[in-house]
Amino acid sequence: MGSQALQILRQGVWASITGGWYVDPHQSTFSNCFHLYLWIFLLAFPFLLYMSLPPSLVVAAVYCAVVAAFFTAIKAVNFHLHAMFDLGEMVEKRQVSHITDACDLDRTVPVPPLPPPRQASSLPSGLALGLVSSEPDHPVSSIPFLPSEQPFLLAQQVVRPKDLKLLRTSGGCVGHQPGRRKAPRKRGGGGSSSFDCGSYRRHHGQHRDYIPVRSRLGAKTYSENLFEDSSDEDDGSSLGSQRHYSSDDDDSSSSTSCYSPDLANAGVTNPPPSTQLPIPREGTLSETSGPILSQRPQRSASTASAKTHARVLSMDEAGGGHTNTVVLPSTMLTSSTPAPRPLTISKSDLEARTSHTDGFPGTHHHRLDSLGGSWAGNQTGWRAGELVEEGAVGGALAPEEGGKRDSVSSVKRTQAIRRRHNAGSNPTPPPSTMGSPPRLSQENTLMIEEKAKPKHYYRFWVLPGKWLRVRYDRLALLALLDRNRGVGENVFAVVLASMVAFLGFLLLLQGFFRDIWVFQFCLVIASCQYSLLKSVQPDAASPMHGHNWVIVYSRPVYFCLCCAHVWVFDLAGRSGHLQPFSLYGVTFFSTHFLLCARDVLIVFTLCFPIIFLFGLVPQVNTFLMCLLEQVDMHIFGGTVTHNILSLLTTTSPLSSLYSLLRSVLVTALLYGFCLGAIIAPWEHPHVPVLFSVFCGLLLAFSYHLSRQSSDPIILWSLVRSKFFPELLGRTPEEPPLEIKDPLPEKLRNSVKEIFHSDLVMCPLMAVITFAVSASTVFIALQPALSYILYMVAGGVGFLTHYLLPQLRKQLPWFCLAHPVLRSREYSQFEVRDAAQLMWFEKLYAWLQCLEKYLIYPAVVLNSLTTEAQLVSQNPMKLNIYGRALFISLAGMKLLRSSFCAPSLQYVTLCFTALFFLFDYPHFSETFLLDYYLMSILFSKLWDLLYKLRFVLTYIAPWQITWGSAFHAFAQPFAVPHSAMLFVQAVFSALFSTPLNPVLGSAVFITSYTRPVKFWERDYNTKRVDHSNTRLATQLDRNPGADDNNLNSIFYEHLTRSLQHSLCGDLLLGRWGNYTTGDCFILASDYLNALVHIIEIGNGLVTFQLRGLEFRGTYCQQREVEAITEGVEEDEGCCCCEPGHLPHMLSFNAAFGQRWLAWEVAATKYVLEGYSISDNNAASMLQVFDLRKILITYYVKSIVYYVSRSPKLEEWLANEMVQEALRPCLGPAYVDSDPTFNLNIDEDYDHRASGVTPSSFCIVYLDWIQYCNSRRQTPVEESKRDSPLVTLCFGLCVLGRRALGTASHSMSASLEPFLYGLHALFKGDFRITSPRDEWVFADMDLLNRVVAPGVRMSLKLHQDHFTSPDEYEDPVVLYDAITANEEKMVISHEGDPVWRGAILANMPSLLALRHVMDDGSDEYKIIMLNKRFLSFRVIKVNRECVRGLWAGQQQELVFLRNRNPERGSIQNAKQALRNMINSSCDQPIGYPIYVSPLTTSFAGGHTQLRSVWGGPVSPHNIYTWLISSWDRLQKGCGAGCNSGGNIEDSDCGGGSTSISNNPSAHTTQSTPASSLPQPHFTFIHPPMAPSCRSAALWSWLPCLAQAASWTEGTKGPGGQDWDMACPTRVSTGSGACQAGRASTGQPQLRVTVELLSSYGHR
Repeated sequence: MGSQALQILRQGVWASITGGWYVDPHQSTFSNCFHLYLWIFLLAFPFLLYMSLPPSLVVAAVYCAVVAAFFTAIKAVNFHLHAMFDLGEMVEKRQVSHITDACDLDRTVPVPPLPPPRQASSLPSGLALGLVSSEPDHPVSSIPFLPSEQPFLLAQQVVRPKDLKLLRTSGGCVGHQPGRRKAPRKRGGGGSSSFDCGSYRRHHGQHRDYIPVRSRLGAKTYSENLFEDSSDEDDGSSLGSQRHYSSDDDDSSSSTSCYSPDLANAGVTNPPPSTQLPIPREGTLSETSGPILSQRPQRSASTASAKTHARVLSMDEAGGGHTNTVVLPSTMLTSSTPAPRPLTISKSDLEARTSHTDGFPGTHHHRLDSLGGSWAGNQTGWRAGELVEEGAVGGALAPEEGGKRDSVSSVKRTQAIRRRHNAGSNPTPPPSTMGSPPRLSQENTLMIEEKAKPKHYYRFWVLPGKWLRVRYDRLALLALLDRNRGVGENVFAVVLASMVAFLGFLLLLQGFFRDIWVFQFCLVIASCQYSLLKSVQPDAASPMHGHNWVIVYSRPVYFCLCCAHVWVFDLAGRSGHLQPFSLYGVTFFSTHFLLCARDVLIVFTLCFPIIFLFGLVPQVNTFLMCLLEQVDMHIFGGTVTHNILSLLTTTSPLSSLYSLLRSVLVTALLYGFCLGAIIAPWEHPHVPVLFSVFCGLLLAFSYHLSRQSSDPIILWSLVRSKFFPELLGRTPEEPPLEIKDPLPEKLRNSVKEIFHSDLVMCPLMAVITFAVSASTVFIALQPALSYILYMVAGGVGFLTHYLLPQLRKQLPWFCLAHPVLRSREYSQFEVRDAAQLMWFEKLYAWLQCLEKYLIYPAVVLNSLTTEAQLVSQNPMKLNIYGRALFISLAGMKLLRSSFCAPSLQYVTLCFTALFFLFDYPHFSETFLLDYYLMSILFSKLWDLLYKLRFVLTYIAPWQITWGSAFHAFAQPFAVPHSAMLFVQAVFSALFSTPLNPVLGSAVFITSYTRPVKFWERDYNTKRVDHSNTRLATQLDRNPGADDNNLNSIFYEHLTRSLQHSLCGDLLLGRWGNYTTGDCFILASDYLNALVHIIEIGNGLVTFQLRGLEFRGTYCQQREVEAITEGVEEDEGCCCCEPGHLPHMLSFNAAFGQRWLAWEVAATKYVLEGYSISDNNAASMLQVFDLRKILITYYVKSIVYYVSRSPKLEEWLANEMVQEALRPCLGPAYVDSDPTFNLNIDEDYDHRASGVTPSSFCIVYLDWIQYCNSRRQTPVEESKRDSPLVTLCFGLCVLGRRALGTASHSMSASLEPFLYGLHALFKGDFRITSPRDEWVFADMDLLNRVVAPGVRMSLKLHQDHFTSPDEYEDPVVLYDAITANEEKMVISHEGDPVWRGAILANMPSLLALRHVMDDGSDEYKIIMLNKRFLSFRVIKVNRECVRGLWAGQQQELVFLRNRNPERGSIQNAKQALRNMINSSCDQPIGYPIYVSPLTTSFAGGHTQLRSVWGGPVSPHNIYTWLISSWDRLQKGCGAGCNSGGNIEDSDCGGGSTSISNNPSAHTTQSTPASSLPQPHFTFIHPPMAPSCRSAALWSWLPCLAQAASWTEGTKGPGGQDWDMACPTRVSTGSGACQAGRASTGQPQLRVTVELLSSYGHR
């Protein structure tokens, strides 16, 4: 804990104050000194210039030039150093190595080629294999070969960090002629190694020979250095980037192969010609020659040896680049310059990359031919297996040696090595893993040197022919300086540093700072410039873990903005050219105002260290996005932005810019009409035509913008599908065509429907508005009209948005125990149908329609007309150009707000009218200006109210829940913190920033501003299934088998259900009042999801769903219980229980509900979903009899699918199949496979000890013959010895044998049986018996017969428990299988078909799930049935959600708290702290599903369409006109026909009365024809006297309905309007009247009683 606190203070607090500089004890002295001197230079240089030289622009220019040159030099060197690591050549500097021995070369066994080397990123920095160089400063490529006459290797050496001993031994080598391959000769004995030495040809034709090297370490050396950390300030900079070495290492042999460097820079460095190594020292030959070389065995060339034959040992390969780092002993090669690799951004990114290359660039392939020998005898302490596992060595163990290795120990050791390497704690792996160990008999020949620093360096080319030695690696360089990702970023950083220097020194020259503040300002300048070189990671405002490249530019950009504004405000304040104006008694843009704003910005700039320490300002792109969003919302009345267009790490402001530009273009268009209308004086009783045109266009454009989403993706998708269909090609990330997601097409159709409707409605609204405005009604009826409109708007708003929602709440006013206006599902225990449309829901919808399209447009147009008339009459007093712009802005903002979110408009309107017309009329400017500003102010006041409610609820002492000791410690500090807390609440409400509790305690701080979407990264869950995992992974580990991944599909289906119905349900008031940014929790039996409302438009709602775990933690369960339990039975009052009044809450319950950050909005919200039932498969298959039933159904299902297959005739005629099954026709044939068991196989013949065709036919012949009879064309022969029966027998035996094979056990225990059943269920069929290989003649035999058979058998086995004897009848069984095929999907949950079936709303699904969680290993049968689910809708204080989310982000990212039991996620029932924090984006939270931003449209809600009608589109109008004309003709003919039969005429003038039957409200999944039909009662009015009157009578009822109701659409009340019978409504049966014989529709006979009553009248 102490070290973590020190790390936070050092890397977090101190680095945030200084801009990134701190002393890191884990870095080298050079790195810390460089950072210190760099910081001192950036701080002292401007300070000394200002203090020592007279202030002038020349000094500022010199300062800027020096800073620019300084940053240019650093950035250029840093950029070229990284380029050098990418493409450069590593050089080794060593002394002359004396050669002692030589070895003979084997020439007999061919050598396998070397595969591409692994990426060096899989190894940490500081690891290398070295070579002996005869010249001190030459690259490794200059090492020559010895002449071929020398028989022994003269020297071998390994270069390792200084903490490891340097070992030398002797060997022998014989060189090769260039271009020739030498094969090793077979030698007897063991103990030494043979190797192959080769040469290669460079592209310029020169030949060069090389000496192979090999390190040999003993067991003791290996064990001592296995986990030794050899990284320090010296070796870490010189050993980490050795990418031009590759090793040919063996796991069990000491054979050495030839090393060669990368030839990428062959054109840059021209090494000297080959020279021969010096003569070996005396006395060394006798130590290693003789018996050692004579006992060398042949090395086994295996696949493992080839795969791990070479390895690149460098961290510089991170990034997945392609290099030519290969060993070419005997192959001529032409090398080309390697292509640059993807850039490495940070040290953490570099350490995390472990990708491998599969090939090399260029046209030539590199090969390594080498051969070695195997170690003989027992090598004490050596774990060769772990070297093979690690991939560090290249050979393979001899077969006789493999059994002597301890596999368990080697695996453990290998895993330990990998963990240390991956964690970065041991950047230099033990060199003992890089080579083969020496024999114990050779330990006396090893010469151990003292620790020495290896002389590895890179050549940094300064000038042609001039280079510098760089003993550094990439990790050390990344720790020294941040890496910019491209040339453009480097240029931008230099320009930004120069701007900081220029603007900062300019403010110093202006004299804004005195005394100590000069030094403080220089410190701010230094911190801004230093962050461009080494930034704070992670920053307090960073929304992500790891290196954030965007946050680097935050300080300098904010500094430049502040300094520029300070300079502009000072210049404008001193010039006095700006014309000030007064608003509500406050003078704006006066000299005093501008100078005060300048001083505020100066103080803000001086406080940069504290501001960035607490993270009060966001990163640059978030700031720009929030600024554009706030301007669009509060100035133009737009909706929030989706923020879908994202860059690499965080969300970009492009979506916000799109929304703002759209509003600006409309405003610019309207501005010209408004200015032209008010620039001339108005005559008193008239309104200019141009202003009426302006009003019409304003209303039409505002209506259209309110109906458009701010997400341009859907619009672009529609445009692309219409005009650029060739761009719709599938990307690799998209699913296959057979499971294509239907949602995008549905969204495009909704957008298309909106455009078609707006094409009609916008001109219609413009014309109506023009007519109303030109009628002078807004001038002639003043001021009475204004008061009437205000009262009507207030009364309708109070009734619609306060009274009705309160009466529908679960606890109205927190006093009543039950809702007053209840839905029909409220009293139902289990919902079985869709929600019924109630009368108060219709009233709520129509009142909203009245508000949006009549009342508020009238209020706004009335205010616009009054304002325009006032401006035109006083052109000199008021700025006419500014007022024209304001009228355009205010009109568009108020109209768009009333269209999108009318729920809070009545409060703003009533307050504005009462305050400025009655209370303080002398403060009023104009009503339009008052209303416009109050609408902005009230949005901030609502935020302030929610923040104060959250804070008071959270810190209430009687319900505080301490999650940790820190919470108890911080609680007393909340009392003196309260005054500051109120100031912070006001500040955070003004700037839309969250107010988050520190570490979940009662102390609150303000975070940085965030968009309404809140999360700056576009994160959503990606389901893991068989479509995005490798086949080997599926079969071995099955990574998607965890419950959270499998259960996420139910939240995805819930998202689709909400996409269909959410917007309509909100407009019907089923979730109560709602505004932008509101958060709701949907709680059901097992589903708990947080729904975040992102955007609210006119007829659309954009939301995001976050699904929580099914089986959550203890804290989550406590909070779920809190939101699901009722308080109606509470009878407490303080400390006693006197009870409560009927249908009222008790005192304790009412008091407790008022101190919660959430409330129950609805208890019976109905959605389509799936009920999940899981049965333990072990309990259902425990006894043998139950398993025998399953096997029987398995066999019968295979027979069923064989008979149903259209390829049956083809299979029966297949010669290969018949030839393989011919032995089964023998009378004595018996399949005695151990798989078959008397206990589970019903056709088992105990006399033959197996399954025979006779026993099989006794049991299943009748079923085979019945299935054959149900075929459309039955097979002619189906007797016992027929090919059909033989095929069925072969497939059934094969299927059961596959089950036994998958079980991996011949025992009769349950666990292997379940394992095999699950393997077959997911499609893992392993045909191992030669008798079953005939099935490969056609894979459909497995895919279409056996695989569905095992799945269907599980379903039939499930049904067996409900009706045990029902399936004994073949007819019933056959029909049951057929019904299951049509109505049910039986699939593994990892199969993409499973997801597609759920999203396609299949009625039933079944799967077998293998659950391995918390030590449990069990199999469950998952059954899904589609039905209507009931949810409790919990409305959560949105500021509570935003505050807790911000607190979690700061705690985990900046404060680095990784404690899984931290106090901030403990349960707090009053705020639902655990559920809210669990719903954060991963890895901050742990939701199992986060949906993408999803838009729900009102047009898809059938019940809302029945209330409001469908869209008025040109197509619908055309259809209505045609149908109306047809009815007009029929009605006219019926009225003029006096002698005809009434059955031959259309029902002219009839009407129908229908009882309000709830069953008439159908849903998409329930066909209307399956519902009971109501009884019709006809009451006919008198016949019309003439044809004209009859036609008019039949036509008028249609005119009364919406123009878009076409034939088959539903009218009010959920009834179907039959447009062929205009005076009749029906329930969908198609029956209208008797005169439908000519049209082919069913007739209704009119009873005699009706005819007699009609004649009497």
